[in-house]
Amino acid sequence: MVDGIRQVLSDHGIRGMTILEAKGMGRQKGPTEVYRGSECHINFIPKVKVEVVVADSLAEVVIDCIVKAARTGEVGDGKIFVTNVEEVIRVRTEEVGENAL
Repeated sequence: MVDGIRQVLSDHGIRGMTILEAKGMGRQKGPTEVYRGSECHINFIPKVKVEVVVADSLAEVVIDCIVKAARTGEVGDGKIFVTNVEEVIRVRTEEVGENAL
């Protein structure tokens, strides 16, 4: 799904994103494996976290793009968390705010 998300965001002029490999648990639940005759529940399963920081004016566009690219209708499609970023500073140029994005 990540490549589809990257492509649809790029099509809308949004180029910056961060991809993190993570482990987590939720409604999807982890698989059950047998180890030395005992059932073991794997609580955390591999996931991917996509971070995109944009100006407030682009937030709804990004949300729509991600939903359209990632939605299958199955458990495990993910969640989108929208949070405020207090400040952005581009270290190389010392630009701040939206100019730093």
